[in-house]
Amino acid sequence: MSIIDSLRPAPGLRVLISAGASGIGAAIALAFRETGARVHVCDIDRLALDRMAREAPEITSSMADASVPEDVARVFDDVEGALGGLDVLINNVGIAGPTGALQDLQRGDWERTVAVNLHSQFYFAQRAIPLLKRSQANPSLIAMSSVAGRLGYPFRTPYASTKWAIVGLMKSLAIELGPHGVRVNAILPGTVEGERMNSVIGARAATAGVSVEAMRAEYLRKISLRRMVTLDDVAAMALFLCSPAARNLTGQAISVDGNMEYL
Repeated sequence: MSIIDSLRPAPGLRVLISAGASGIGAAIALAFRETGARVHVCDIDRLALDRMAREAPEITSSMADASVPEDVARVFDDVEGALGGLDVLINNVGIAGPTGALQDLQRGDWERTVAVNLHSQFYFAQRAIPLLKRSQANPSLIAMSSVAGRLGYPFRTPYASTKWAIVGLMKSLAIELGPHGVRVNAILPGTVEGERMNSVIGARAATAGVSVEAMRAEYLRKISLRRMVTLDDVAAMALFLCSPAARNLTGQAISVDGNMEYL
């Protein structure tokens, strides 16, 4: 195999992506499909799953709340039926959680953020590990964290806390699973360009009483490259981490963020 060929995941990989019907998850799902992978996604959003089914009918799917262990168990039943095993898990589920000073947050909002962002990582990894150990295809687990998993994030403490915890989980699992040939890494996306970010910038601009252009410039000043990343930037990193070229990469928290300097 040439160096160039090694940069592409092997065709036929069996891939599960949680929260895979929209956003980053969908971009990763479609990218793996282009490499010839067999892809299964799960999502809590029925409309997004239906849209994925129309756009990529070869991608199988399950509807599930990733914070509910029984739902996760059903996802893996579906995966066994559709794929017959697993070579790659992309643990992608996450919510933004509440915004506000810690002393003002509601306990239920904290607990929901932890349940979705962190407990789901445990539920999916626990179910996937026996399947990944049986894989002979350079098995890989990718945990989706965030730039908020390496920087402090004032007034977003529940979100940041879970994203830091995901990095700790990943690094510990990399040590546990290394002797079994299973690699574990985390991707830390930064500010992702798109409609969601445009809405955030518009809302922040209105609140601050400044123009949208001024608020966008404020966001870009935090990034060394002075540009946001795209969904495809994150998907490309996921493909690389599952390629033969990354066969000795494990235990790494890899930022895809243009070097976000602060939040």
